[in-house]
Amino acid sequence: MMAAMKLDLHRIAASVLPGLLLALVLGGLGGLVAATLEPAERAALWALVEPRIGLVVMLWFVVALACGIGLGWAWEHFGRAPGRLAERLQVLLASDTPRELEAAGSAGSRALTAAVNNLLGQRDALRADTQARIAEASREVAEERNRLAALMAELTQSVVVCNLDGRILLFNARARLQFRALTEGPAIGGAEVIGLGRSIYGVLDRRLVAHALEAVQQRLQRGAAHPTAQFVTGTRGGQLLRIQMTPVRAPGDEAASLNGFVLMLDNITRDLADDTERDGLLHQLTEGHRGSLGNLQAAVELLDDPELDAATRERFLAVIRDEIGGMTRRLNEAAERGLRDVRSRWPLEDMLGADFVAAAARRIESQLGLRVSTGEVDGQLWLKVDSYTLIQALQHLAGRLAEEYDIQRVQLRLGSAVQNGVERGRLDLVWAVQAMSTETVTAWETEPLRAGDETSALTVRDVIARHGGALWFERARIQQEAFFRILLPLAGEAAPLHAELLGPQSSRPEFYDFDLFAAGQAHQELAQQHLAELSYTVFDTETTGLQPSQGDEIIQIGATRIVAGKLRRQESFEQLVDPQRSVPEAGVAIHGIQPEMLRGQPPITTVLPAFHAFAHDTVLVAHNAAFDMRFLQLKEDSTGIKFDQPVLDTLLLSAVIHPNQESHRLEAIAERLGVTVLGRHTALGDAMVTAEVFLKMVPLLRQIGITTLGQALDASRETYLARVSY
Repeated sequence: MMAAMKLDLHRIAASVLPGLLLALVLGGLGGLVAATLEPAERAALWALVEPRIGLVVMLWFVVALACGIGLGWAWEHFGRAPGRLAERLQVLLASDTPRELEAAGSAGSRALTAAVNNLLGQRDALRADTQARIAEASREVAEERNRLAALMAELTQSVVVCNLDGRILLFNARARLQFRALTEGPAIGGAEVIGLGRSIYGVLDRRLVAHALEAVQQRLQRGAAHPTAQFVTGTRGGQLLRIQMTPVRAPGDEAASLNGFVLMLDNITRDLADDTERDGLLHQLTEGHRGSLGNLQAAVELLDDPELDAATRERFLAVIRDEIGGMTRRLNEAAERGLRDVRSRWPLEDMLGADFVAAAARRIESQLGLRVSTGEVDGQLWLKVDSYTLIQALQHLAGRLAEEYDIQRVQLRLGSAVQNGVERGRLDLVWAVQAMSTETVTAWETEPLRAGDETSALTVRDVIARHGGALWFERARIQQEAFFRILLPLAGEAAPLHAELLGPQSSRPEFYDFDLFAAGQAHQELAQQHLAELSYTVFDTETTGLQPSQGDEIIQIGATRIVAGKLRRQESFEQLVDPQRSVPEAGVAIHGIQPEMLRGQPPITTVLPAFHAFAHDTVLVAHNAAFDMRFLQLKEDSTGIKFDQPVLDTLLLSAVIHPNQESHRLEAIAERLGVTVLGRHTALGDAMVTAEVFLKMVPLLRQIGITTLGQALDASRETYLARVSY
């Protein structure tokens, strides 16, 4: 960025004033002396001075220059010191971090700085005491909120909570994964379909939600205690969602007016397909059997005729046999399809392997009377299983061992194994060596499961197949043991949770923000909105060069979001872009993006629509925004994407807040505001730093009377730095 120099009138005056004063003094003295002399004396004096007039002017210039430099230096270090001191004091007053002012300027300014630091120390001590009292008083509230957050995170049903404007203020991990699965294709930039502060109408049809809200409101007005509404909607990918809406009412509101709503979502695409298949099967059975039963009834009635000859009787008996065979075949097919449906509907849940082994051992001991020991068990292994049917299968196998070979003691072991390059859970049912044929093992696998006196339609093979696993028999002669080995899926294999969802509680991402209940952006003019109430997309770009109008291109976009006055680090966008041109070495030295890193990346025509969707319905924030926005504006014709939302620039806002500071570079601003700079010259890293800087600026703007978006935009336009263009 080309730096713009601000004209400091005070410094210019301090530099020029000594020369003017010296010229006035010399001119005045010369006039006074000339007034006291006779004409002949004045002529003689002028004849003496005229040859030396150049030397006089030179002496005047040297003395004026020296005095001007000295006075300018004095103004810079002493005259501006109070203004800089006041600006830094404003930063400290708006900051929660204990810091001291740096002493500078004259002895008086240094003494004033020491007194101010003393007052700041007292303020910090009082603030720390107040914060401790507040923390103690609000501990129980925080615990309740954490319990709710933990509960929401662990729910197996997808839950999304919105305020009346449709802004998402809470969602759990299951909802995040479900919406991620519904996304068509990979998410450009890693952006999620839903996020805090984003509109649910980006996912669901506004008319459907409005209709459900109206129905809930009517039921509330009729006095319903727990009104709900349900609707079904389709996604662009052809999936069907069944959604139940429940109202959130304002606490203590006797009128029971809505404050927001809760959406509970189920993907019913598979259920609908299963229901359709069952309806077809039922129709096939009823219609097919109706005809067969009619033929059977007619044949039986004719067989009762005593005058029926033998050939005709045999023909009718053949009809009866064919119809009975057809009915039997259709019934068997229906039973098999029904069994497949049961198999496909078994839920697989995450379970700690050690807990499963312990439960299986208890079940086998209590039901069969066998002694069960546990061998080597990996205590860190998580399985994805239907524990009930899998324990039934183990009990069946152990029971057959006891019946056929009088086995009285078995052992369970659990570890991991790799099958076809995929890590699996390895579960062994071990017993002392006994001769056993492959035919016996196959028979045990395919016979119905027996649990006590009850027999199931399922088999061991069915259970293993539903888990996507494998079962075989092995004999270890050296260890004098034999065992059934079962391979099972590990937790997360079918639908892996991302690492950020599995972190410790202290690093759990925020999927809720109850402060958003108070947001009402749809009902107020955007320019009149307070800065603390708006949602922002803070972004940065890395480019091939600094001349967007001369062919330089974007090679990376990074962005994060600020919602309800909080930085949402998990809500980020980061994507490399193929510029379809060369990347200069000078640029690589700055941003570190090598040309080979850009090969195969999506072009800007693909990335910009995704970024536009991520930034939809928010205010854009950037540092030196004119530079980044110029790149976006030049792509409007080729992409059809226009970023027409308001834009705030931290460079201009810094000039508004701190007009006496020498530098408004991002690093200098971050240092003044106490923001740690990490990941500099990466798009997402710079966006994160800019977001933290902007959050620090909001209270400073409030101190100088700038509270709304319109006021911030007007103040930015009036700064001298707003003249920079690209």
